[in-house]
Order: sequence, then structure tokens, then C-alpha cells
Amino acid sequence: MITTPFGIETTALEVVEGVDLSGRRAVVTGGASGIGVETVRALATAGAEVTIAARDIDAGQRVASALIAATGNKKISVAGLDLASQDSVKAFARNWDGPLHLLVNNAGVMATPFTRTPEGWELQFATNHFGHFTLTLGLFNSLRAEGARVVNVSSSAHLMGEVVFDDIHYEHREYERWEAYGQSKTANILFGVEAGVRWASEGITMNALMPGSIATNLQRHLTEEELQERIRLSGGTAVRRMKTPEQGAATTLVVATSPLLEGVSGKYFDDCNEAAPHVAGDPRRGVAAYAQDPEAAARLWKVSEETLWSLKAWSRAAA
Repeated sequence: MITTPFGIETTALEVVEGVDLSGRRAVVTGGASGIGVETVRALATAGAEVTIAARDIDAGQRVASALIAATGNKKISVAGLDLASQDSVKAFARNWDGPLHLLVNNAGVMATPFTRTPEGWELQFATNHFGHFTLTLGLFNSLRAEGARVVNVSSSAHLMGEVVFDDIHYEHREYERWEAYGQSKTANILFGVEAGVRWASEGITMNALMPGSIATNLQRHLTEEELQERIRLSGGTAVRRMKTPEQGAATTLVVATSPLLEGVSGKYFDDCNEAAPHVAGDPRRGVAAYAQDPEAAARLWKVSEETLWSLKAWSRAAA
């Protein structure tokens, strides 16, 4: 088990204190809101060149300007990215030039009403998994140029459901938004498990994490009553369980920058430390066995390739 000096109350800036990321290039999806802003702030403070990948370009520009002023790092830029649009994802990857040392797959949607993308995919799985899968493989050559870390922001909600391979997109079962969110977050973890196998010789590592419960725009599809009910079901109270965005981004920065994770892939972290196996009856903590099942991870990769290759989503050279 990997343990660090940090914990539940640590902030992202505390994690990067003394860390030098000068000369390193990073992309943060969803970097214009919530914990994404704090992730960008910490990386820029440590000296990295950071690209905010955002659906709302104007919002991204406002955040970039504010963070340049706050950190003194002028190497913060913005690029358009809509993870629910395969065309947008492919365009972002195609337009990236040069090496990429750090990819933070942070953006996502949660508990959305039942929606299908133009491809017929369920929106949460399409955005949270397929979008980041296509993006990461599209950036493969840039990531392997000098070795890199990929960070997948998952959730304890993965405990709500494993990937239902026979009906990922709810064509034959009744849609349940939390179950759908859960399987997309399980996919974020499984992605790293298989990447650790496939990319071990490429110098690319990939790990997942649970940032914690944070009040951000991610909850925009929930009423206040629904949000409080989720907190209650997690076994906590709003006061005890909720983190600030600064604290919520801390585990991301641990996974992205800690020397303790050098060469480590396929792990899942919570509160700045590697998570223990999930114990039945605890609705929030630990990692489910099905989320680290190598057979499920390999199957997910195969299904993702077959689904996206059918759209010519990326070059076979990235496989």
C-alpha cells in the first residue's frame, strides 16, 4: 500500500509545496470549474505549462487570466474540448503538438437525466469514459515521447455499479442515473488497470482517484434535497464529509506529482493515499474488487476499441 504524508484535509497547494514542474506540460480536462481550477492552480504554481481543456472557452479564458495573475505563471492556455463529442475530442488530440507529461482526465458529468449522444451512447458513459479513452489514446504518441502520467478522476460512486458489458447503454434495462454514473466511474479505474499492462514498456503510468465530496458544478443535476440524501447514504454529514475544492484537488496532485508513484499504474487513491479494498457495508470507502479485475479491464479496453474504431476515432497506431 502506498501511503503519503498527506490526508483528508490536505490542499492541492500543500501537496506541491517544494515540487518543481518547470519544463513539464500538462492538460487538465474540465480545468475551468470546480476542482479542475484548483488542479490547474497547483500545477501552475509548481511551474508547469498548463492547458485548460474546457467546453466553455470563455469561462476557460476567465479562469486562465485569474490564475496567471494569482500564480505569476504566464504559461496557462485554453483549448476547446467537449468530451461528449468525438469530433471535438479528436480535434483536440490532432491539434496537440509536442510532448505531454501530464494528462489529468478530470472533467465529467454526474447523475444526468437519461440522454443519448448522436452515436446512441448513454451520456455519462460516453463522456466520462469514451471521451477520455479517445483523448488519451489520441495523445498516446505525445505521452510516450518522454514518459508521462495519466490521472483519472473517478469516484467512490464506482461502488454503485460495475460495468454491465451486456447493456452498457441501457438499451434493455431501465435507466438508473446513479447506477449509470457508477459504471462510468468504474470504467475510469479499469482503464488504468489495463493501461498498466499495455503501456508498461512505454513509460506511461495511469492511476485513478476519489477526490472526495465537494460542492461543485458537477452536482448541477441534483436538487439540494437529493444532494443531502446522497451525503446521508454515504454514512456522513455535510459538515464531516464535504471538502473544499482546494482539498478535493489534493489527491489529484498526489497522483500527478508524488515521487512515491514513480512507475506505478492501475491503483486507486482516496484522501491522498492508496485505497484499501472495499469492505461490504461501507458505502463510501475502498476500491471494489470488480474495479481492479484484470479480465474486466481487458474486456473494457476491447469493447472501447471496437466501439470507437467503428467511428474511426483514432489511428490504430495508438493501440
